[in-house]
Amino acid sequence: MKMRRSFSYFLTAATLLSGCTLESPESPSLIFFVIGDWGERGSTEQMMVSLRMNEWAGQLQPKFIVTTGDNFYNEGVASTADSHWLESFIQVYSWPNLDSIPWYPTLGNHDYVGTPAAQVEYSSLSDRWQMPARYYTMVVVTPQSKRVRLVMTDTSPMHDFYHTYALMMNEITTQDTTLQLRWLDSVTSLNDADWKIVIGHHPVYTGGIYKEDVASVKRHLEPIFERNKVDIYFCGHEHDLQHLKPSARRTHYFISGGGSKIRPAGRVPETLFAESALGFMIVSINDRGVRVRIIESDGRQLYQAMLSK
Repeated sequence: MKMRRSFSYFLTAATLLSGCTLESPESPSLIFFVIGDWGERGSTEQMMVSLRMNEWAGQLQPKFIVTTGDNFYNEGVASTADSHWLESFIQVYSWPNLDSIPWYPTLGNHDYVGTPAAQVEYSSLSDRWQMPARYYTMVVVTPQSKRVRLVMTDTSPMHDFYHTYALMMNEITTQDTTLQLRWLDSVTSLNDADWKIVIGHHPVYTGGIYKEDVASVKRHLEPIFERNKVDIYFCGHEHDLQHLKPSARRTHYFISGGGSKIRPAGRVPETLFAESALGFMIVSINDRGVRVRIIESDGRQLYQAMLSK
């Protein structure tokens, strides 16, 4: 008889100065960053976050960076030649510790006001921007040979409102949402990884300003997450930093939307952490589990969660 594996976690709030690290030399980790809602043509706020990413990258040497969408404000990019690429991406994340790290993006609603296909096409022009399709998946491996399946979704077509929103509907309707959901169900049902992590743009749970606007995306995603035992969902859309965990559900929900602007962050019963702050997240995975750290734009660690099973 198989024993049921427990899924536990511990949480701490902290104010560690940039320069401190919690990585144990005995347990090297697969490390990546998560940033969302960031492309503001090099605004002061965006530059502050990128500088702190560079500092932490110098210490931890992440393998890649994941985005939770809204890569280019306010109207996405028009083409692969759009000046946004230089002003919001190349020049901003050009620090010595960042300029060779690959990015694996997802799309947000603002990206759909422009031409989302251009973000896919840009992958052929950039060694750093790796977006083979509007949704895609890959398996990465920790130093201890733990397998992690990352699933990048495209949640804007799952949001009912955008199908009739004039600025987005033409691009939204070019995608077969049912086909994407079948694909998502298929890849998350695979039992080929120790951890299943999904990345998208829109929240399933949030205490922010969109807490009354999650129904359509939640209806599509949560049953798949529960049925296929998805461990973590990272998203953005809210311009803040959050960790939420429904008590009767398996999946942990992290919102990393502080890449360049902030809004007030509220709380709901599922909230474990919420802060109206600029920043990003650091994910470290090894044989002991998954550590998610929330880093503010001044370099401090605000919070951490350790997930194990």
